[in-house]
Amino acid sequence: MSIEFKIKESSILSGVWIIEPNISEDLRGNIWTSYNHSVESILPKNLSFSHDKFSTSKKDVLRGIHGDSKSWKLVTCVHGKIEQVIVDCRINSETYHKWEKFTIDACSPLLVLIPPNMGNSYLVKSPSAVYHYKLAYHGEYIDSDSQFTLRWDDPELDIDWSTKSPILSGRDKKKKEYK
Repeated sequence: MSIEFKIKESSILSGVWIIEPNISEDLRGNIWTSYNHSVESILPKNLSFSHDKFSTSKKDVLRGIHGDSKSWKLVTCVHGKIEQVIVDCRINSETYHKWEKFTIDACSPLLVLIPPNMGNSYLVKSPSAVYHYKLAYHGEYIDSDSQFTLRWDDPELDIDWSTKSPILSGRDKKKKEYK
């Protein structure tokens, strides 16, 4: 079994990296590596992953669009199927408010490395899904009260979600906030 990855930068959003793990399959299912030291080579110098989070959600839950000014996020779906959306929120970027969407599921895993000042969001397409975040940052973690939030249906962004009525948190129902 190999622990190699195919790593490439997004052709839409600079600084976003798409990581395809090598998957070994047989009659029992599959096995793949979500992280090894080679992934850290695309992080800025002197930065390493600090902690992991898992989020479990049911069908039609839309989480996000959230971000902050210092966290790098390596994300994937380890169970179920999601639509992953990343929005460029870097004000001076040539791709400001452009977005990219990926389909990620447990049978065709894909990891995405999201830099700071990018909005992160996903919509659950399967009956349930487990989303995995691996976070890298300097200092203390920026939790939800200090993150920025954009509305999932912001007409400025015009994201092509596959639903018009997702299940949202109170935070995600509000108008956009920049902090």
